[in-house]
Amino acid sequence: MTSDIEGAARALKAGSLVLLPTETVYGLGADAANPAAVAALFEAKGRPRFNPLIAHVTGLAAAQRFAAFDERALRLAEAFWPGPLTIVAPITDEAAVCDLARAGLDTVAVRAPSHPMARALLAACDGPVCAPSANRSGRPSPTTFQDAVDETGFAVQAMLDGGPCTVGLESTVVAVLDGPVRLLRLGGLDRAAIEAVIGPLAEADGDAKRSPGRLVRHYAPDAPLRLDARASEDGEAWLGFGDGVDSPLSLSPSGDLRQAAQRLFSALRAADRLKPRGIAVPPIPEIGLGEAINDRLRRAAGFVG
Repeated sequence: MTSDIEGAARALKAGSLVLLPTETVYGLGADAANPAAVAALFEAKGRPRFNPLIAHVTGLAAAQRFAAFDERALRLAEAFWPGPLTIVAPITDEAAVCDLARAGLDTVAVRAPSHPMARALLAACDGPVCAPSANRSGRPSPTTFQDAVDETGFAVQAMLDGGPCTVGLESTVVAVLDGPVRLLRLGGLDRAAIEAVIGPLAEADGDAKRSPGRLVRHYAPDAPLRLDARASEDGEAWLGFGDGVDSPLSLSPSGDLRQAAQRLFSALRAADRLKPRGIAVPPIPEIGLGEAINDRLRRAAGFVG
Protein backbone atom coordinates (compact mmCIF):
# COMPACT_ATOMS: atom_id res chain seq x y z
CA MET A 1 0.00 0.00 0.00
CA THR A 2 1.34 3.42 -0.95
CA SER A 3 0.35 6.91 0.18
CA ASP A 4 2.41 9.21 -2.06
CA ILE A 5 1.59 10.85 -5.39
CA GLU A 6 4.21 8.98 -7.43
CA GLY A 7 3.18 5.62 -5.98
CA ALA A 8 -0.50 6.35 -6.60
CA ALA A 9 0.25 7.30 -10.22
CA ARG A 10 2.16 4.04 -10.71
CA ALA A 11 -0.74 2.10 -9.23
CA LEU A 12 -3.21 3.74 -11.60
CA LYS A 13 -1.02 3.08 -14.63
CA ALA A 14 -0.70 -0.57 -13.55
CA GLY A 15 -4.49 -0.95 -13.53
CA SER A 16 -5.06 -0.70 -9.76
CA LEU A 17 -7.52 1.51 -7.91
CA VAL A 18 -6.66 4.45 -5.63
CA LEU A 19 -8.44 6.63 -3.10
CA LEU A 20 -7.94 10.32 -3.86
CA PRO A 21 -9.26 13.57 -2.45
CA THR A 22 -11.05 16.24 -4.45
CA GLU A 23 -12.67 19.47 -3.27
CA THR A 24 -16.12 17.88 -3.73
CA VAL A 25 -15.88 14.35 -2.25
CA TYR A 26 -13.27 11.59 -2.04
CA GLY A 27 -12.97 9.60 -5.25
CA LEU A 28 -12.22 5.98 -6.11
CA GLY A 29 -9.86 6.35 -9.05
CA ALA A 30 -9.07 4.15 -12.06
CA ASP A 31 -7.30 4.67 -15.37
CA ALA A 32 -10.12 5.84 -17.65
CA ALA A 33 -8.59 4.10 -20.67
CA ASN A 34 -8.32 0.68 -18.96
CA PRO A 35 -11.56 -1.36 -19.20
CA ALA A 36 -10.30 -3.95 -16.68
CA ALA A 37 -9.52 -1.24 -14.12
CA VAL A 38 -12.91 0.41 -14.69
CA ALA A 39 -14.63 -2.98 -14.29
CA ALA A 40 -12.79 -3.43 -10.96
CA LEU A 41 -14.01 0.02 -9.91
CA PHE A 42 -17.62 -0.85 -10.71
CA GLU A 43 -17.21 -4.11 -8.77
CA ALA A 44 -15.77 -2.32 -5.72
CA LYS A 45 -18.64 0.18 -5.69
CA GLY A 46 -21.36 -2.28 -6.63
CA ARG A 47 -22.31 0.38 -9.19
CA PRO A 48 -24.78 -0.25 -12.04
CA ARG A 49 -22.98 -0.52 -15.36
CA PHE A 50 -25.37 1.92 -17.03
CA ASN A 51 -24.24 4.78 -14.78
CA PRO A 52 -21.45 6.71 -16.57
CA LEU A 53 -18.31 7.90 -14.81
CA ILE A 54 -16.61 11.31 -14.81
CA ALA A 55 -13.15 11.54 -16.36
CA HIS A 56 -10.92 13.84 -14.28
CA VAL A 57 -8.20 15.93 -15.95
CA THR A 58 -5.85 18.77 -15.10
CA GLY A 59 -7.63 21.31 -17.27
CA LEU A 60 -9.07 22.36 -20.61
CA ALA A 61 -6.11 21.35 -22.78
CA ALA A 62 -6.18 17.83 -21.34
CA ALA A 63 -9.96 17.57 -21.81
CA GLN A 64 -9.74 18.64 -25.46
CA ARG A 65 -7.54 15.64 -26.22
CA PHE A 66 -10.64 13.44 -26.14
CA ALA A 67 -13.73 15.71 -25.95
CA ALA A 68 -15.19 18.29 -28.35
CA PHE A 69 -15.73 21.61 -26.62
CA ASP A 70 -17.84 24.14 -28.49
CA GLU A 71 -17.80 27.86 -27.70
CA ARG A 72 -20.25 27.44 -24.82
CA ALA A 73 -18.25 24.62 -23.24
CA LEU A 74 -15.08 26.68 -23.57
CA ARG A 75 -16.71 29.58 -21.73
CA LEU A 76 -17.84 27.29 -18.93
CA ALA A 77 -14.45 25.63 -18.56
CA GLU A 78 -12.66 28.97 -18.56
CA ALA A 79 -15.04 30.34 -15.92
CA PHE A 80 -15.24 27.40 -13.53
CA TRP A 81 -12.24 25.09 -13.99
CA PRO A 82 -10.62 23.96 -11.88
CA GLY A 83 -13.71 23.50 -9.75
CA PRO A 84 -16.94 21.58 -9.11
CA LEU A 85 -18.40 21.64 -12.64
CA THR A 86 -18.60 18.60 -14.92
CA ILE A 87 -19.17 19.15 -18.64
CA VAL A 88 -20.71 16.42 -20.80
CA ALA A 89 -19.46 16.77 -24.38
CA PRO A 90 -19.09 14.59 -27.49
CA ILE A 91 -16.27 12.05 -27.27
CA THR A 92 -13.56 12.40 -29.91
CA ASP A 93 -11.09 9.73 -28.76
CA GLU A 94 -12.91 6.65 -27.50
CA ALA A 95 -9.63 4.99 -26.47
CA ALA A 96 -8.91 7.73 -23.91
CA VAL A 97 -12.08 7.01 -21.91
CA CYS A 98 -13.18 3.44 -22.47
CA ASP A 99 -16.67 2.40 -23.49
CA LEU A 100 -17.42 0.92 -20.05
CA ALA A 101 -16.58 4.21 -18.32
CA ARG A 102 -18.93 6.05 -20.69
CA ALA A 103 -21.74 3.48 -20.27
CA GLY A 104 -21.60 2.92 -24.03
CA LEU A 105 -22.54 6.53 -24.80
CA ASP A 106 -21.12 8.77 -27.53
CA THR A 107 -20.44 11.46 -24.93
CA VAL A 108 -18.01 11.85 -22.05
CA ALA A 109 -18.38 13.59 -18.69
CA VAL A 110 -15.20 15.50 -17.82
CA ARG A 111 -14.05 17.70 -14.94
CA ALA A 112 -10.90 19.45 -13.68
CA PRO A 113 -10.82 19.26 -9.86
CA SER A 114 -9.22 22.03 -7.83
CA HIS A 115 -7.78 19.99 -4.96
CA PRO A 116 -3.96 20.31 -5.20
CA MET A 117 -3.34 16.64 -4.39
CA ALA A 118 -5.78 15.50 -7.07
CA ARG A 119 -4.20 17.85 -9.57
CA ALA A 120 -0.71 16.58 -8.76
CA LEU A 121 -1.87 12.99 -9.25
CA LEU A 122 -3.55 13.79 -12.57
CA ALA A 123 -0.42 15.57 -13.80
CA ALA A 124 1.69 12.55 -12.85
CA CYS A 125 -0.69 10.21 -14.71
CA ASP A 126 -0.89 12.43 -17.82
CA GLY A 127 -4.25 10.94 -18.75
CA PRO A 128 -7.88 11.00 -17.61
CA VAL A 129 -8.76 9.24 -14.36
CA CYS A 130 -12.28 8.06 -13.61
CA ALA A 131 -13.00 8.89 -9.98
CA PRO A 132 -16.59 8.49 -8.82
CA SER A 133 -17.27 9.02 -5.13
CA ALA A 134 -15.45 6.41 -3.06
CA ASN A 135 -18.56 4.98 -1.43
CA ARG A 136 -20.43 1.80 -2.16
CA SER A 137 -23.17 2.54 -4.67
CA GLY A 138 -26.17 4.30 -3.19
CA ARG A 139 -24.41 5.19 0.07
CA PRO A 140 -23.55 8.72 1.25
CA SER A 141 -20.44 10.05 -0.46
CA PRO A 142 -17.30 10.23 1.73
CA THR A 143 -16.03 13.69 2.55
CA THR A 144 -13.25 12.58 4.92
CA PHE A 145 -10.32 10.26 4.33
CA GLN A 146 -11.46 7.80 7.00
CA ASP A 147 -14.96 7.51 5.56
CA ALA A 148 -13.45 6.77 2.14
CA VAL A 149 -11.19 4.09 3.65
CA ASP A 150 -14.13 2.54 5.48
CA GLU A 151 -16.21 2.39 2.30
CA THR A 152 -13.86 1.15 -0.43
CA GLY A 153 -10.36 1.06 1.06
CA PHE A 154 -10.39 -2.72 0.76
CA ALA A 155 -10.20 -2.43 -3.05
CA VAL A 156 -7.25 -0.05 -3.52
CA GLN A 157 -3.48 -0.18 -3.81
CA ALA A 158 -2.91 3.48 -2.90
CA MET A 159 -4.58 6.00 -0.57
CA LEU A 160 -4.06 9.77 -0.56
CA ASP A 161 -5.17 11.71 2.52
CA GLY A 162 -6.03 15.27 1.49
CA GLY A 163 -7.99 16.26 4.58
CA PRO A 164 -11.72 17.06 4.72
CA CYS A 165 -13.39 18.03 1.44
CA THR A 166 -14.11 21.75 1.26
CA VAL A 167 -17.21 21.62 -0.98
CA GLY A 168 -18.83 18.42 0.26
CA LEU A 169 -21.26 17.92 -2.63
CA GLU A 170 -20.50 16.23 -5.92
CA SER A 171 -19.94 18.42 -8.96
CA THR A 172 -22.75 20.04 -10.89
CA VAL A 173 -23.16 18.36 -14.30
CA VAL A 174 -24.22 20.12 -17.50
CA ALA A 175 -24.53 18.74 -21.03
CA VAL A 176 -23.15 20.91 -23.83
CA LEU A 177 -24.37 19.11 -26.94
CA ASP A 178 -26.76 20.05 -29.75
CA GLY A 179 -29.47 22.39 -28.56
CA PRO A 180 -29.51 24.30 -25.26
CA VAL A 181 -27.09 23.62 -22.41
CA ARG A 182 -28.89 21.23 -20.05
CA LEU A 183 -28.57 20.85 -16.30
CA LEU A 184 -28.16 17.12 -15.63
CA ARG A 185 -27.26 17.15 -11.94
CA LEU A 186 -27.27 19.79 -9.24
CA GLY A 187 -24.11 20.02 -7.20
CA GLY A 188 -21.35 22.12 -5.70
CA LEU A 189 -21.71 24.95 -8.24
CA ASP A 190 -25.13 26.58 -8.09
CA ARG A 191 -27.40 27.17 -11.05
CA ALA A 192 -27.23 30.98 -10.84
CA ALA A 193 -23.45 31.05 -11.21
CA ILE A 194 -23.62 28.93 -14.37
CA GLU A 195 -26.49 30.90 -15.87
CA ALA A 196 -24.58 34.13 -15.30
CA VAL A 197 -22.01 32.81 -17.80
CA ILE A 198 -24.08 30.76 -20.24
CA GLY A 199 -27.68 31.98 -19.92
CA PRO A 200 -30.74 29.96 -18.82
CA LEU A 201 -30.21 26.22 -18.45
CA ALA A 202 -32.66 23.73 -19.91
CA GLU A 203 -33.86 20.67 -18.01
CA ALA A 204 -32.14 17.30 -18.41
CA ASP A 205 -34.87 15.53 -20.42
CA GLY A 206 -33.42 12.72 -22.54
CA ASP A 207 -29.83 13.65 -21.67
CA ALA A 208 -30.26 12.66 -18.00
CA LYS A 209 -28.73 9.24 -18.76
CA ARG A 210 -25.44 10.96 -19.60
CA SER A 211 -24.84 11.96 -15.96
CA PRO A 212 -23.92 9.97 -12.86
CA GLY A 213 -26.00 10.32 -9.72
CA ARG A 214 -29.41 9.95 -11.38
CA LEU A 215 -30.66 6.82 -9.60
CA VAL A 216 -33.95 7.02 -7.70
CA ARG A 217 -32.36 6.06 -4.37
CA HIS A 218 -28.90 7.49 -4.10
CA TYR A 219 -26.57 8.89 -1.41
CA ALA A 220 -28.68 6.91 1.08
CA PRO A 221 -27.87 6.00 4.68
CA ASP A 222 -29.28 2.78 6.14
CA ALA A 223 -31.88 4.61 8.25
CA PRO A 224 -34.89 6.08 6.42
CA LEU A 225 -35.04 9.86 6.02
CA ARG A 226 -37.99 12.06 6.96
CA LEU A 227 -37.71 15.41 5.22
CA ASP A 228 -39.12 18.84 6.07
CA ALA A 229 -39.51 17.76 9.71
CA ARG A 230 -40.27 20.29 12.42
CA ALA A 231 -38.89 18.12 15.22
CA SER A 232 -37.53 14.63 15.72
CA GLU A 233 -39.83 11.81 16.77
CA ASP A 234 -39.04 9.02 19.22
CA GLY A 235 -36.03 7.02 18.05
CA GLU A 236 -35.04 9.45 15.27
CA ALA A 237 -31.71 11.22 14.82
CA TRP A 238 -32.02 14.95 14.14
CA LEU A 239 -29.92 16.81 11.55
CA GLY A 240 -29.88 20.35 12.85
CA PHE A 241 -29.97 23.42 10.61
CA GLY A 242 -30.10 27.02 11.79
CA ASP A 243 -30.86 26.10 15.42
CA GLY A 244 -27.59 27.32 16.95
CA VAL A 245 -26.58 23.84 18.10
CA ASP A 246 -23.28 22.49 16.80
CA SER A 247 -22.69 18.73 16.81
CA PRO A 248 -21.54 15.98 14.43
CA LEU A 249 -25.18 15.74 13.30
CA SER A 250 -25.57 19.47 12.61
CA LEU A 251 -25.67 20.63 9.00
CA SER A 252 -25.10 24.24 10.04
CA PRO A 253 -25.85 25.88 13.41
CA SER A 254 -26.20 29.26 11.70
CA GLY A 255 -28.20 28.06 8.70
CA ASP A 256 -25.32 28.64 6.27
CA LEU A 257 -25.96 26.68 3.05
CA ARG A 258 -22.29 26.41 2.11
CA GLN A 259 -21.50 24.86 5.49
CA ALA A 260 -24.53 22.59 5.17
CA ALA A 261 -23.32 21.34 1.79
CA GLN A 262 -19.87 20.64 3.20
CA ARG A 263 -21.29 18.72 6.17
CA LEU A 264 -24.23 16.92 4.51
CA PHE A 265 -22.74 13.48 3.90
CA SER A 266 -20.65 13.38 7.08
CA ALA A 267 -23.77 14.29 9.12
CA LEU A 268 -25.78 11.52 7.44
CA ARG A 269 -22.99 9.07 8.26
CA ALA A 270 -22.78 10.27 11.87
CA ALA A 271 -26.53 9.85 12.25
CA ASP A 272 -26.44 6.38 10.71
CA ARG A 273 -23.77 5.23 13.16
CA LEU A 274 -26.29 5.80 15.96
CA LYS A 275 -28.51 3.07 14.42
CA PRO A 276 -31.64 5.24 14.74
CA ARG A 277 -35.18 4.30 13.76
CA GLY A 278 -34.97 7.12 11.25
CA ILE A 279 -33.28 10.43 10.46
CA ALA A 280 -35.31 13.65 10.59
CA VAL A 281 -34.21 16.65 8.53
CA PRO A 282 -35.65 20.16 8.91
CA PRO A 283 -36.63 22.24 5.86
CA ILE A 284 -33.67 23.53 3.83
CA PRO A 285 -34.22 26.72 1.77
CA GLU A 286 -34.53 25.93 -1.94
CA ILE A 287 -32.09 28.68 -2.95
CA GLY A 288 -28.46 28.62 -4.10
CA LEU A 289 -26.71 25.48 -2.84
CA GLY A 290 -29.93 24.58 -1.03
CA GLU A 291 -31.28 23.35 -4.35
CA ALA A 292 -28.49 20.76 -4.58
CA ILE A 293 -28.72 19.85 -0.88
CA ASN A 294 -32.45 19.16 -1.23
CA ASP A 295 -31.83 17.14 -4.39
CA ARG A 296 -29.39 14.90 -2.46
CA LEU A 297 -31.77 14.57 0.48
CA ARG A 298 -34.70 13.63 -1.76
CA ARG A 299 -32.60 11.03 -3.55
CA ALA A 300 -31.39 9.65 -0.20
CA ALA A 301 -35.05 9.33 0.79
CA GLY A 302 -35.94 7.67 -2.53
CA PHE A 303 -38.18 10.49 -3.75
CA VAL A 304 -36.36 11.52 -6.98
CA GLY A 305 -35.97 9.62 -10.24
